[in-house]
Amino acid sequence: MEKNGHTRYFITLCFDGTAYHGWQIQPHCNSVQEELQKALSTLLRRSMEVVGAGRTDTGVHARKMVAHFDCDVPVDCPQLVYKLNKLLPCDIAVQSVEPVDGEMHARFSARSRTYHYFVHLSKDPFARAYSWQMYDRPDFDLMNRAAAVLMEYRDFTSFSKVNTDTKTNDCIITEAHWDRVADNQWRFTITANRFLRNMVRAIVGTLVEVGRGRMDIDGLRRVIEAKDRCRAGDSVPGNALFLVDVTY
Repeated sequence: MEKNGHTRYFITLCFDGTAYHGWQIQPHCNSVQEELQKALSTLLRRSMEVVGAGRTDTGVHARKMVAHFDCDVPVDCPQLVYKLNKLLPCDIAVQSVEPVDGEMHARFSARSRTYHYFVHLSKDPFARAYSWQMYDRPDFDLMNRAAAVLMEYRDFTSFSKVNTDTKTNDCIITEAHWDRVADNQWRFTITANRFLRNMVRAIVGTLVEVGRGRMDIDGLRRVIEAKDRCRAGDSVPGNALFLVDVTY
């Protein structure tokens, strides 16, 4: 577990992203990564850096995020979990801290990530913070057929923000489907080995175009094959998106 006199730890946490400009530290903006680093630095009495499994956009939530940090002193993991949860804001909760092999990496060792996106079809004061209200009912069966098409492709440039620092826009999607979870409430589930910036929200927006009859499945294929973000649908709101799993 030790590497260069340091032990690597995986920290599993969840957060409500409403108050944050995403996971990653940014100048003049509050981020989840910054809050976690500040708390760790305070408790371990040294400057700490955490590396997350990936970025989340502004307002996006996580039921399960994984990050790693290296420390050169012994860490009492259960006690650190307790102290972090006392110190962190109420919208961030640490679930576990555990030592891992020094070669493990929160981002690059991850084998898959899973996201959920929630929509509701009637006015609901209790859903609005974490779900997107749609004012017309799309064809979810058609949207499921369209979602299956995603698994036939690898290059998802059409669903990525432009001018990112990624070397490739290839992703392997292994799961993509809509499920009814309650009266007038639906959830989109998507799993892939990696995701591009804004990818899930752009995919959902494009699938909704299919569900509203504004694009057919062959049109979706043309959007993907064009490798042009301008061809895809609008990005849907971030408040309804949750990172729910990261596997290693």
